[in-house]
Amino acid sequence: MSTPTDPCSLTAAELLALYRATQLSPVEATRAVLERIERLNPVLNAFCLVDGEAAVASATESETRWMRGAPMGPLDGVPVSIKDLILARGWPTLRGSKTIDPKGPWDDDAPAVARLREAGAVLLGKTTTPEFGWKGVTDSPLTGITRNPWNPRKTPGGSSGGAAAAVASGMGPLAVGTDGGGSIRIPCAFTGLFGIKPTFGRVPAWPPSPMGTVAHVGPIARSVADAALILSVMSQPDSRDWTALPYERRDYREGLEAGVRGLRIAYSANLGYATVDREVAEIVGKAVRTFDDLGAKVEESDPGFENPQETFSRHWFPGAALVVSSVPAKKRSLIDKGLREIARRGERITALEHFEAAQKRNELGLVMSRFHERYDLLVTPTLAVAAFDVGREAPKNAKGWVSWTPFTFPFNLTQQPAASIPCGLTRTGLPVGLHIIGLKYAEAQVLRAARAFEVAHPFAMPDLSKLAK
Repeated sequence: MSTPTDPCSLTAAELLALYRATQLSPVEATRAVLERIERLNPVLNAFCLVDGEAAVASATESETRWMRGAPMGPLDGVPVSIKDLILARGWPTLRGSKTIDPKGPWDDDAPAVARLREAGAVLLGKTTTPEFGWKGVTDSPLTGITRNPWNPRKTPGGSSGGAAAAVASGMGPLAVGTDGGGSIRIPCAFTGLFGIKPTFGRVPAWPPSPMGTVAHVGPIARSVADAALILSVMSQPDSRDWTALPYERRDYREGLEAGVRGLRIAYSANLGYATVDREVAEIVGKAVRTFDDLGAKVEESDPGFENPQETFSRHWFPGAALVVSSVPAKKRSLIDKGLREIARRGERITALEHFEAAQKRNELGLVMSRFHERYDLLVTPTLAVAAFDVGREAPKNAKGWVSWTPFTFPFNLTQQPAASIPCGLTRTGLPVGLHIIGLKYAEAQVLRAARAFEVAHPFAMPDLSKLAK
């Protein structure tokens, strides 16, 4: 078969169309992606494990099926990466930590990985994460620093930073990430990608996250249609997750082109309390006008809740304490210093304080439920800043990762679907994300709005010629 273009630049939908037309084979696509990984991963450090032999073997089986006209499933032959917080059979899941024994055993697939295998996806390997996914940038004691394809001196964000750096640089069109406070949306905003945190329970998860019911599993992609496709696969049922939503059989690509005409959209520039970089605010403010142009009814309106940072911390920090307490005492000195610090803070949170936070979380959820009686969607900046220098947890004059992610973590508390889509570049050429939040269970509407915006504002991949070869 002759390759019509660089397979690494193609979306999953484009790859599948070429497979179907026998103009490209899964083996050719997979080999091209593996060559891209070999060339760029030493620069970006997006993958902590690559299993090229298994990927080519899987692609070869897929090629045989396509030649017979009998693909195994909707992702047959599409290269996909898995964040290294998520179990994948036969591969160590080290979670960015020196405290985990790589010998395993590693006998289980997490639900999302199992569904991807059943759909015929070609699994490439595991992508980097900060230790146990604890912060909004991606560096760890085990794997070091992961870098942004738009500028390797900048962070790709986190905690799904390796996943985003891989997709943004053409090291596979799709990735599976997790989001416990913004960990899909943060790196998508910093690397010019689309990613969605579905409603909690939409994608079954096992084993459960120590961070509890703020933690979601979702897709990272270069197009909204690709994210809708993989979400349709990942959201299929798995009995191991007793908190999962009842399975809703659907293809999230259906209705994707319906547009936003008539939708009621609220725009909040700062949620009433956040401080946003001026350039980011200008880019997002201009981007929001697109929904007016597309026929939506856009109003400036804040949801009306106070900064829920303390409420979030009283959910998140005890989870960190649980993680650290599960590590043998003799190994705890190997853990990231920052993670140990928030674990200590988590240990000091009393049961009463935790239950008070749970009550405030209920109140926040009610505020948003009532807000969505008036508005179909809420849009905000995804982040308060553009990507900053690697090796830092926060930009200068900011304290901790929650301080510069004021728009993401509230909607982990409310468990609503929320997505980031690229909406422009700063003067220094760094992506900025637009945040689209929907009513609980309304992933389809978030995807539909994102797709309408994407059509109006198509977004390109970074200039990879700037990266060392």
